[in-house]
Amino acid sequence: MSATVRKGPWIAATAVLLVVLANSLSPQEKPAQPEKKAADNPRVERQKIRVPKFREIYAETPVTRAVDRGLQFLASKQLEDGGWTSPGYGRNTGIVSLATLAFLSRGHEPGRGPYGSRVEQGVAWVTSNQKSGLIIRDTSHGELYSHGISSLMLGEVIGMVDSKRKGLELVHRVHRTAINLILRAQNVPKDRWNIGGWRYTPSSEVSDISVSGWQLLALRAAKDTGLPVPDKNIRQAVHFIKRCAHPSGGFSYQPGGDPNTGRTGTGILSLEICGEHGSPEARRGGDWLLKHPLKWKGPFFYYGAYYAAQGMYQLGGNYWKQWQPVSEKLLLEKQNKDGSWPPPPGATHEEQAGAIYTTAMAILSLGVEFRYLPIYQR
Repeated sequence: MSATVRKGPWIAATAVLLVVLANSLSPQEKPAQPEKKAADNPRVERQKIRVPKFREIYAETPVTRAVDRGLQFLASKQLEDGGWTSPGYGRNTGIVSLATLAFLSRGHEPGRGPYGSRVEQGVAWVTSNQKSGLIIRDTSHGELYSHGISSLMLGEVIGMVDSKRKGLELVHRVHRTAINLILRAQNVPKDRWNIGGWRYTPSSEVSDISVSGWQLLALRAAKDTGLPVPDKNIRQAVHFIKRCAHPSGGFSYQPGGDPNTGRTGTGILSLEICGEHGSPEARRGGDWLLKHPLKWKGPFFYYGAYYAAQGMYQLGGNYWKQWQPVSEKLLLEKQNKDGSWPPPPGATHEEQAGAIYTTAMAILSLGVEFRYLPIYQR
């Protein structure tokens, strides 16, 4: 992973995108500066991340109003123990972590802001469901999906809060164990086509770009908090992602497969956060996405919207300029009156995942440019 410090200058602009709850917000407060914290390995320095305070906020826009309504919906569905439930996947740590990330993306830290208690409860529920290093509950064959998303969420929590803040010892411990498991899973012997990636379980000997994307996001967030992430692991992951690059310009699920929106967005973002900014493969992926704009149909609309938004934002320039209005318009048009987002036609898996999943993914797709989450920063 590149040693370059990620820049995240925060500009309190008046007409850009997103995020939640403008009630009792004062734009006059200065943003909090994260304290420097020693990593477990003293040779690895904590990344200097510019994270705005909760009270910094853009002027209200259709996007911020949509995000606010979406968060109100999520808050109304949170269970007393801090989790959420999915009609098809039950009490799934990945879906709970996505909902928690949605609140974080609006600047709500644990215990602070109108939804601070919601975030605190969500984090506590996730950390209570680590078993033998894996953060999982009510999952099927895709253990590393839930684990990677949950590891990302915990890394973002650590990256956003003051390093001297008390009460996060368990979060740090669970997060460190989770990242170590991701690294061990990558190191499982694999053939030359699959080396460097991940698939459904920690013992998998094959890889795919979808599971690998979540693990790379988790590793990027972990590196930003100061945890040691070996360069060798990042180089191997980059090589796997590039093997998934399709001659047409997109990215495939596995080497030799066909591209789609979600896979291509994942490929672009994976290369961008691993220090391969503006690589030929990423730019060809961006060109592919511009030729295949987001459409309201299954099977994985929200998955594609999320990864494409992040990937195109990281590419920047005309890629983001052309992608952003199309993505935003479509998401704003499809929001339900209660603040949730419905599954599109043909999205069987997203329908099974339920409204918590679709709403969280829509909020995270809309919230890329707001940059409260460290992982969104360029």
